[in-house]
Amino acid sequence: MNKEIAIGIDIGGTNTVIGFADEAGNIIFRDSIRTDEYAEADKFVKELSDHISIGIQSIDPDCIIKGIGIGAPNGNFYKGTIEFAPNLRWTGIIPLADMVKSYFNIPVILTNDANAAASGEMIYGAARGMKDFIVITLGTGLGSGIVVNGKIVYGHDGFAGELGHTIVDSHGRLCGCGRQGCLETYVSATGITRTVIQFLEESETVSSLRGIPTKELTSKKIYDAAKEGDQLAVDAFDFTCQILGLKLADSVAYTSPQAIILFGGLAKAAEFIFEPTKRYMEESMLKIYSNKVQIIPSQLPESDAAVLGAASLIWDLDN
Repeated sequence: MNKEIAIGIDIGGTNTVIGFADEAGNIIFRDSIRTDEYAEADKFVKELSDHISIGIQSIDPDCIIKGIGIGAPNGNFYKGTIEFAPNLRWTGIIPLADMVKSYFNIPVILTNDANAAASGEMIYGAARGMKDFIVITLGTGLGSGIVVNGKIVYGHDGFAGELGHTIVDSHGRLCGCGRQGCLETYVSATGITRTVIQFLEESETVSSLRGIPTKELTSKKIYDAAKEGDQLAVDAFDFTCQILGLKLADSVAYTSPQAIILFGGLAKAAEFIFEPTKRYMEESMLKIYSNKVQIIPSQLPESDAAVLGAASLIWDLDN
């Protein structure tokens, strides 16, 4: 029997990663190109298609390519477009799925990176066997993918599920989206960095973080300080978890998920994220949902998570 392969593409602001995956999640071909080298989308797609073609030529000719899944910032599942992505050089609305499909006569599915992560968890990761769950990606910003009854929630326009841009404080921190007080300005790698800077300015607490220039402060350095017992760093994580727990309790009331899966760089600070977030979520939870929702880590391999998420969009076509 011929082996079926799905191609996954993760488009980031700096790099685009390509992976060919089988249904078990094994990556049989990897490649990457620079996203930021291309000011024009059509030249990027031409280079991308050339690399995909090289991959197709390098694998067993008996393999069947099922399709191409793409995870991209501001990706619209319904239209196959990237729309006004702030971290890409291309402006406006880019019909990227159609552009890629013009080179390959196979299905091309595009969505945003957090929805791709949710699909990846359902096919390959921690959500296998689940039909109702939420994936929260804790990176530079906060992304989210919501699955209800085994289907990703896209809404009527393809942009549903932006928990990172729900409001924590209407007079709070300025967000890259132009509004104030969005969740991701508090709960993300950049969010916790902003919290530490605020704490350093507002208190005289002794902290090893005071010796680090603001531009060099990172969530990894904050985590390292917390592990060493630095109280200001520990307090910053606690503050972050309070806000995340509150907003997750709200999210549970919307969809009643079986689990919430945390993924991304900030989630690596496991002992400072999972238990306190769960505790604060339960404190804010409507009683009918108490102790029903797990908060668990992703089970996708870190190095291949993004392309597996994108590739999983193709396997999901069969469901």
